[in-house]
Amino acid sequence: MRRALQILFSLILLAEPSCAQTIDLSATTILDLSHPFDDNTIHWPTDPSGFELRSIHRGVTEKGFFYYANSFCAPEHSGTHLDAPMHFADGRWTNSDIPVERLIGPAIVIDVTTKASVTTDYRLTPEDVRQWEEIHGVIPDGAIVLLRTGWSARWPDRKAYMGDDTPGDATRLHFPSYGPDAAAYLVNKRHSRILGVDTASVDYGPSQDFPVHRILGAANVMGLENLANLEKLPATGATLVALPMKIAKGSGAPTRVIAFIPR
Repeated sequence: MRRALQILFSLILLAEPSCAQTIDLSATTILDLSHPFDDNTIHWPTDPSGFELRSIHRGVTEKGFFYYANSFCAPEHSGTHLDAPMHFADGRWTNSDIPVERLIGPAIVIDVTTKASVTTDYRLTPEDVRQWEEIHGVIPDGAIVLLRTGWSARWPDRKAYMGDDTPGDATRLHFPSYGPDAAAYLVNKRHSRILGVDTASVDYGPSQDFPVHRILGAANVMGLENLANLEKLPATGATLVALPMKIAKGSGAPTRVIAFIPR
């Protein structure tokens, strides 16, 4: 099974030469970058409801065997999830349109935890990206860029994580994320396939016009929000897999995000 997975990942990654790499699963640590979905899952304040799990059956059936099943309901953009490009760009990919190879690739991590600890509404700048490249080298074309702010440590405290917990009000939020100039640089100059972050949005909390979402959507680039465990990832060298539910025509979906890290 491990050999089959290794061959699969090799074929997918080699399909795009700019991101070519292989994964030796026998020498790899697999890390989960997703928050669990439960009653504490954070969702956008204007969503009418959060994650709900309803029991269908749990226990021994009339025929004598144990059976357990539930139904669930959740906003597309709650918990760890993917934003499809059409979330903010008409005519771009919906959730089910995204080619699966665009959901797998080499990951790089830009750490702004120190700056975010001083400025709650910090936004990544092009200068931050250039400073990262001076240390680690040019971000490869087609890479998945992950922004570490340290905010996942606040999960699931809604007020600490979002900056405000007023139901139905998204005008008083405070948390760091990408700035539009940095996002445009990563999308247009480095051709990043996904931008991810360990906060609730690829736009910073106070945003009301969501320029980063619009930049990503126009370029058919995905967003990943509410990531976990980014502090366990190296700045370079990991491979990321982000597989959302394949909701037909969806604007996004809950996503299990995992990273493969060479030991």
